[in-house]
Amino acid sequence: MAEIVQYRGTGRRKTSTARVILKPGNGNIKVNKRNIDDYFYRDSLIKDIKTPLELTNNLNNLDVIVSVQGGGLSGQAGAVRHGISRALLELDDDYRQVLKKEGLLTRDARMKERRKYGLKKARKAPQFSKR
Repeated sequence: MAEIVQYRGTGRRKTSTARVILKPGNGNIKVNKRNIDDYFYRDSLIKDIKTPLELTNNLNNLDVIVSVQGGGLSGQAGAVRHGISRALLELDDDYRQVLKKEGLLTRDARMKERRKYGLKKARKAPQFSKR
């Protein structure tokens, strides 16, 4: 039986995690079993997600299947982009230089700061009154 060729990558951003599978195809992108245009309705997010595929000239050569959970829409888009970049490295290690130069392989470490006791939010203090 012929072996199915697929490349996997995991991407993370804030509290979102995306599991990405790349298969040879004609450029279809499915996110949680839905079309990318239905899931990420903002054009800026869709353009952001397609960046690694455009840089490596694989936009119309590969089908992308994504399972993403956690966080909000922007964090999920960042996680998908990170996952696609990692999966492309599995496909061809020569893409590393192009993706690294654009900063697509680095996991964005920025997270929401935790709330501290005695404060209303992470840094917002209750109103001070001398009397």
